Amino acid sequence: MNKKMQTAAVHAGRRRAARGDPVAPDLSFASSFHTAPDLPAAGGIAGGEPMPFYGRWGNPSVRLLERRIAALEDAEDGLCFASGMGAIASLFLSVLRAGDHLVMSDVCYAGVAELAHEILADFGIAVSPVNTSDIDAVRAAIRASTKLVYVETPANPILRLTDIAAVAQLCKEAGTELAVDSTLATPVATRPIALGADFVVHSLTKYACGHGDTLGGALVGRADRLAAIRQRGLIHVGAAMHPFAAWLIERSLHSLPQRMAAHAAGALAVATSLAAHPRVKRIFYPGLASHPQHALAKRQMANFSGMIALQIEGGGALARQLAERLELIAYAVSLGKSHSNIFYYPTEAIAQQSFRLSAAALAAYRDLAGEGIFRLSIGLEDPDDLAKDLVRAIG
Repeated sequence: MNKKMQTAAVHAGRRRAARGDPVAPDLSFASSFHTAPDLPAAGGIAGGEPMPFYGRWGNPSVRLLERRIAALEDAEDGLCFASGMGAIASLFLSVLRAGDHLVMSDVCYAGVAELAHEILADFGIAVSPVNTSDIDAVRAAIRASTKLVYVETPANPILRLTDIAAVAQLCKEAGTELAVDSTLATPVATRPIALGADFVVHSLTKYACGHGDTLGGALVGRADRLAAIRQRGLIHVGAAMHPFAAWLIERSLHSLPQRMAAHAAGALAVATSLAAHPRVKRIFYPGLASHPQHALAKRQMANFSGMIALQIEGGGALARQLAERLELIAYAVSLGKSHSNIFYYPTEAIAQQSFRLSAAALAAYRDLAGEGIFRLSIGLEDPDDLAKDLVRAIG
């Protein structure tokens, strides 16, 4: 039976219950399982389905979450990892080899940019960072040796969007695979697989968990591709998710559609409220008509999420002031939680140290971010209270 999002968020991935089964899923802490004597010592996968064998191969609690995430993304299968970076590193180290080429968003989560620039190069993998919102730039960057195009949309921290369907068509023509980090969008907003992507990545630490109390990562896609990544990137690299983290995130997914509706409504209200503030120079929120790619956002996103990027007069000095004055909003990293937080990203530091932008790309980034951008994650508090907290703290 095809289930709508709200139903799938609660039920997808669960086996049909028998009389006497618990209504809420059991939590299995086991790290090893009874197995057949003829099962190969190095294997725990039968017919493509991971069998309970040893914790790195899989676990019933983790497997339920994998099936749930795959269902929400309309994908064949899913893999879960100890963190979002575990999922991304496993993808890169499984798909790419020495001599291969990676095209990736030049502005993305800083940890991913640093992984690409500082570690992949040591393995002989070439990396081309490009503005993936520019389709011509993506086309020009793809080579015969390009094995993967990796885009993040909306991009962290400036909320720049990439036309997934357009990039997917380029990848299809070039015979390369496309991976989309859809953490900020969530499956509630965007389904990259339906738009032509081969893989979708999520940091489950963010909106999927929603409470800021555990780490997790997920990768979804075709079952045959994920079986190979489970073997190479999960079992051998070892970034296995803890069963309790899986249980917490699975439970949180039940309310993901409702939470994302509240996050988006709150973000739009706060962004609209701040638009007239004299010290706020620019606001980037996909749900505002003023966003440079608002038309794409309306076409590609069913929910505009809860992230706002702000260019505010005062920069680093204001960041220190906000950390001291804010009462409701935490001055902290991460995002997608029930409580709101804000963090300042100085342009010079992040653009050169993490993104390693070229002079032209740095100029384009600076046109958007100025000397720095405040990334504001709107939680589940009343948006009027949040706006008042910000206005009072900004002064």
